[in-house]
Amino acid sequence: MAKRKRQGGGEVCPCGSGGAYDACCGRLHRGEAVAATAEELMRSRFSAFARGDAGYLLETWHPSTRPGDLTLDDAQRWLRLDLVDSTGGSLFEAAGEVEFKAHYRAGGRTGTVHERSRFTREGGRWFYVAET
Repeated sequence: MAKRKRQGGGEVCPCGSGGAYDACCGRLHRGEAVAATAEELMRSRFSAFARGDAGYLLETWHPSTRPGDLTLDDAQRWLRLDLVDSTGGSLFEAAGEVEFKAHYRAGGRTGTVHERSRFTREGGRWFYVAET
């Protein structure tokens, strides 16, 4: 993915927050912090797809549904994330759902993944469980 720069310097975070990657999803990807909400985990996972970080995706996938291996398609470029709706998933809840549209380009064509994902919090950490 071509990395966009923020005005004033720093790479723009792919998650769509408008913030700098290092201060946004970058701190989660580096293990300096954990997602506080299901939505924050969803955003950080999109950024991980955009940056090709399969390790982070597996680490934040619930063990009950996590695949043994994850191979990302280097030819697929994740372009933009649009959040549609969310239910639960706050600082004080143990479950949540986030509906989103993830836009991509592959093979010269653009496409959109529209999904509602289920998340759970265990031991103070949010995990992606599955598409609902």
